[in-house]
Amino acid sequence: QVQLIESGGGLVQAGDSLRLSCAASGRAFNMYSMGWFRQAPGKEREFVAAVSWPASITLYADSVKGRFTISRDNAKSTVYLQMNSLKPEDTAVYYCAAVNVWTAEWSPKLPKYWGQGTQVTVSS
Repeated sequence: QVQLIESGGGLVQAGDSLRLSCAASGRAFNMYSMGWFRQAPGKEREFVAAVSWPASITLYADSVKGRFTISRDNAKSTVYLQMNSLKPEDTAVYYCAAVNVWTAEWSPKLPKYWGQGTQVTVSS
C-alpha cells in the first residue's frame, strides 16, 4: 500500500511558476514509476508527466513540454512537478499517481494509487 499526499497548489497569474510536491508513504516507493495527471472542470482526467524508477526516463504531455519538469527524490520518497510559464489552460486539480510498471502510455486507468489532488488556478 502506498499513500500519496500532494501539496504546493495555489492561485497564480499567467507566466508565474509553481512547484507541486507529492509525498509518498508506505512500502517500496522506489519500485514505482510516478506520474502527474490533471483534471479541469467538465473535462476528463489527462496525463501530464511521468518519471521512471530510478528516474532515468521522463515523459511529458505535448501541452506541457518545455514548461514543466518532473523529478523525484527517492531518499525523501517525494516526486515534484516544477511548472513554469503557467497558462490559464493549466488550471486544474493536479493528482499524483503511482504505477508499478514503466510504460510510454500513461492512461488514467493505469495508476494503482492516487493522491487526493491539489488545486492549481492560473488567472489571465
